[in-house]
Amino acid sequence: MTAHTGETASAPSADSASAAAASPALAEPVQPDDPGYPTSWEGDVVLRDGSIGHVRPITPADAEAIHRFHEGQSEESIYLRFFAPIKRLSDRDVYRFTHVDHKTRVALVVVVGDEIIGIGRYDQLDDPHSAEVAFNISDHYHGKGVGSVLLEHLAAIAQEYGITKFVADVLPQNRKMMKVFTDAGYEVRHHYDDGVIAVEFTIEPTDRSQAVQLAREHRAEASSMAGVLAPKSVAVVGVSRRPDAMGSRVLDNLLDTGFTGPVYSVHSEAESVRGLKAYPSVASIGEPVDLAIITVPAERVLDVVDDCAEAGVRTLLLISTGFAERGEEGMERQTAVLNRARRAGMRIVGPGSFGLVNNHPDVRLNATIGADHPAPGTLGVCSQSGGLGVGLAAAMSRAGLGLSVLASAGNRVDVSTNDLMQFFIDDESTKTVAIYLESVGNPRKFSRIARQLSLRKPVVVAKAPTAGAVPPGHRARASLVGPSAFDAMLSQAGVIPTNTIRELTHVSQLVTQQPLPEGDGLAILGTSHGLNAITAEAARQAGLRVIGEPVPLPAGYSSRRIADEVEAAFQRPGVDMVSVALVAPLSTSEEEVARAIAHIAGSSGKPCVTAFLGARDVSGVMRRSGKLIDPKTGERQVVPVYETPLDGINALAKASRYAAWRRSDHGERVRPSGVNRGDADRIISAVLADSPEGRDLTTQEATALLASYGIEAWPTVSVHTADEAVAAAEELGWPVVLRSRIESVRHRPGGGGDSNEEHTEEGLREAFRSMTRRLAAFGDPKLVLQSTAPPGIATVVSSTEDPLFGPVVSFGLAGPSSDLLGDVVHRIPPLTDVDIRELVTGLRGGALLSGYRGSRAVDFTALEDIVARVAALADDVPEVARLSLDYLNARHDGADVLGAHIRVAPAATRTDVGRRALT
Repeated sequence: MTAHTGETASAPSADSASAAAASPALAEPVQPDDPGYPTSWEGDVVLRDGSIGHVRPITPADAEAIHRFHEGQSEESIYLRFFAPIKRLSDRDVYRFTHVDHKTRVALVVVVGDEIIGIGRYDQLDDPHSAEVAFNISDHYHGKGVGSVLLEHLAAIAQEYGITKFVADVLPQNRKMMKVFTDAGYEVRHHYDDGVIAVEFTIEPTDRSQAVQLAREHRAEASSMAGVLAPKSVAVVGVSRRPDAMGSRVLDNLLDTGFTGPVYSVHSEAESVRGLKAYPSVASIGEPVDLAIITVPAERVLDVVDDCAEAGVRTLLLISTGFAERGEEGMERQTAVLNRARRAGMRIVGPGSFGLVNNHPDVRLNATIGADHPAPGTLGVCSQSGGLGVGLAAAMSRAGLGLSVLASAGNRVDVSTNDLMQFFIDDESTKTVAIYLESVGNPRKFSRIARQLSLRKPVVVAKAPTAGAVPPGHRARASLVGPSAFDAMLSQAGVIPTNTIRELTHVSQLVTQQPLPEGDGLAILGTSHGLNAITAEAARQAGLRVIGEPVPLPAGYSSRRIADEVEAAFQRPGVDMVSVALVAPLSTSEEEVARAIAHIAGSSGKPCVTAFLGARDVSGVMRRSGKLIDPKTGERQVVPVYETPLDGINALAKASRYAAWRRSDHGERVRPSGVNRGDADRIISAVLADSPEGRDLTTQEATALLASYGIEAWPTVSVHTADEAVAAAEELGWPVVLRSRIESVRHRPGGGGDSNEEHTEEGLREAFRSMTRRLAAFGDPKLVLQSTAPPGIATVVSSTEDPLFGPVVSFGLAGPSSDLLGDVVHRIPPLTDVDIRELVTGLRGGALLSGYRGSRAVDFTALEDIVARVAALADDVPEVARLSLDYLNARHDGADVLGAHIRVAPAATRTDVGRRALT
């Protein structure tokens, strides 16, 4: 895949190299160890076949590698790239290729090990918004998506420098390169010009280009995970003669569960283990090894990684511990392991992983240290902690839930929950996904992948108390906005949130073994009047509609009579789900009742939950009596038996909310009109040039920045004397309001932050004196004057550039409801129109906006437009560290931005930067 960009195709003389060095067009190159080297452009990427490549800026040290790359290309590829049969690149050409300024001339390479497999570059034209682009991909890597990756990365970099359009000249026979451009989702224009196709396209992301990029990312990462979870061969490194050693346990599990591929044992001394020949190293096996399971002590792991790299292993499963969770030395060791593995193109699960299970009959992989093998089923389970992986597997087993896949990511040095979710999206063996989250290294990516997964199958997530923080050894950064933003992320993604493993198990039982409810109508039946009442109240508080009165079931009822009552409840109009709670003793056997309920529920097509209090365990009867769904696997529709009916109500409520989310319209991404990103970039650049560490914007700067995104802020004048206040009032027009910008008194009742509406010079002077006295303790009262706004409700729209989540947009009512009661709604951009509506209507005190006690509802259209523009600004400009429209006056016929506080700072690297990379 190649495209010509107008660079000299003929081979110049060697003497021209010195002239090129002196050319002003060739800026002094930035070396990798220089402060100006763009390290943020580096990244490991998954190619289309699931293999790993490393993208980085080109450097002068790549000269010899480029010569080798060129010499390994076919004559056809060379001709398509240079429009001429150049057998060897001249020194001048290589100099020009490798000496770039990483701004007007940018070049990236994709490397595997020490070899370059792809080169992409752009050169800015006289029009600073346009650049010529070119690619050259190794013949051995055609069809693996290398060109697409380079195009995505170059486009993202170009946009950072204000470039909006790429152009290229392509030979008519170079169909592969044309396909790279057209398949990327851009609106490509082209025409024939002097024997070549002149191509141009705008690189500003579109819905289609982003969809294409995400689809490619998904296919590549899902393919990579398929290689991790379905290896064709396995080697266990660290097998011991002791049966209780980790390596021995893993080997026993692999053999006992009948892994379908060859299993190799690696032992430094023994000749055989459990009847298997033992090899001194992985490389000495002499056969392909897809998965190497490493259980040796941490200090020996690096040697094993090098051995695996030599053997061409695809995936490392590090059960060994003693890495980042053990402090600085362990962190250095963990980083070295990752670097060496990535250099060799290997994926890593762990360190500190409990292991992997794949119960697919074509795989039958149990590469864990657990004592029991999880039964086959349709639930996919992810756990970050090795210890909790054991607990999760045991909890699911006790609940009678069979597993399709179990994966413990450990420290997540490489393979993460995001990668595993990519696999589950297409895995037909998995119908439900259960995840225990301790931290999220890339929440934006988690949110968008989880949303795609949740649209296909239920995703049940339990949050550890540390979620949103950084457990030792995990790849994550601390959040500034705390658990509320974490909850908002889960809500946006459509996952089913839970708080404990017990609750995670309960909800997983329901959504895996029962149909999803089609509404929120609930029928309650039970033998205890008091318990029925408690259950009904719990259901209402959980957001369910209780249909009619709970049905009493006298203990003397026969199993047939109970079945009739349950069947009648299912058939009652408006009933979408049923809860049955029976308290011992019953006049008939619990087993008979369980079989009857299972039969009726299986025929209804609606979910049912039960509780048998003080009775024998009937969960086994329920499993055997459930409606058969898949004769091949024996999967049944099982009615869950919970310890209490409240557990079932909680599970039904969560399933009902998820089903409603899945049925609902999730909206379209909002991109407001009238946005001038170039103006915003110029304002930010000027401020940071003046204050490299960042600072608060002046009122004038903040007003200009908001205006670049179509947000009109009311004029505000800072005043230091009463005379200045009067003069400003005459200029702005009466009536006016005098207010303080001291943060601690803004919006606080009785805090002295605002004056009354002033209509006269005398009243304004008195207000100035009064506020100056009240705020004397603060030194500078920071008084500003503004025209009086029409009556409305004071609201606050803000955004924070969070180290963990990136931009987080928040909305609340001004004053105590937000500050003290936490009545604030968060969303993470980019936002859809539905996200924005939920943001402004999701407050507990939202009735004040909708027309409280006869007042008129606010203009939600105007309010949502301002929120959309703040979200777009926050998403586009990471240098906006904090933004607050803290005087947003929402009224029935519009919305007024009466005050804004904005702080800018050098942009931190976001975890999801708009181009594919393993993070």
